[in-house]
Amino acid sequence: MTPREQEIQRRTELSETRVTKAVFPPSTNHHNTLFGGTALAWMDEVSFIAATRFCRLPLVTVSSDRIDFKHAIPAGSIVELIGRVIAVGNTSLKVEVEVFVEGMYCGGRERAISGVFSFVAIDEDKKPVAVLADFN
Repeated sequence: MTPREQEIQRRTELSETRVTKAVFPPSTNHHNTLFGGTALAWMDEVSFIAATRFCRLPLVTVSSDRIDFKHAIPAGSIVELIGRVIAVGNTSLKVEVEVFVEGMYCGGRERAISGVFSFVAIDEDKKPVAVLADFN
């Protein structure tokens, strides 16, 4: 494994981000399930934190790739969002976010949503910069 690959692996492990939330009525829709827009905002935030922890540079979200809603998340659930860096380019990186749901008062846990978010590192002039400057 090259030094760059070792550094990517090290940073990937350190940047994993986990956030737990409760699904209460203000974040639900007319079906009494988590509003999709709220889920996407939570996912973008978790992916941004993981990406920032990876490179410690200013970042912008440039895309969200396929978002799969496996099943609805009912009000009164607990969700855990897990963000992991899955790909590193020169100035960009991709973060996968998985959203797991569990009942508040019963066991069991399953993946409800997953998606990938792409980020580009930028400088003070909003120009792309290397995410691993020491290894380029």
